Amino acid sequence: MDQEMTQVLDEHADTPQAAGFVAINYITCTPDYRQRFEELFRTRAHAIDRMPGFLGVHVLRPQREGEPYLVVSYWQSEAHFRAWLRSPEFLEGHRRGFEDLRQAKERGEEPPMHSDFRTYEVIAR
Repeated sequence: MDQEMTQVLDEHADTPQAAGFVAINYITCTPDYRQRFEELFRTRAHAIDRMPGFLGVHVLRPQREGEPYLVVSYWQSEAHFRAWLRSPEFLEGHRRGFEDLRQAKERGEEPPMHSDFRTYEVIAR
């Protein structure tokens, strides 16, 4: 990742060395939603922290206008990550963001954010 593009927002300072699998969510926000998006992460539910196989997360703010935020999560395995996606903790962790999307839809507005998940297997350290 381009260091110029990002700033760490989360409390995890070290990339978990035990990670065998990494998921990166590229999240694009409308300009007026950026502050709300950052607040959601600063006050996150920490539900993901309870998941088996979860090793840590970094939330990265783009330094260039129009670039996506990156939410980088580290997992012991892909199976652990897939279990997170199907878990009640996933819904708990995303509840407020999903509510923001629902409200925008009800008002007939474009969503204030959209995401694109990409996943990676760690092959070297």
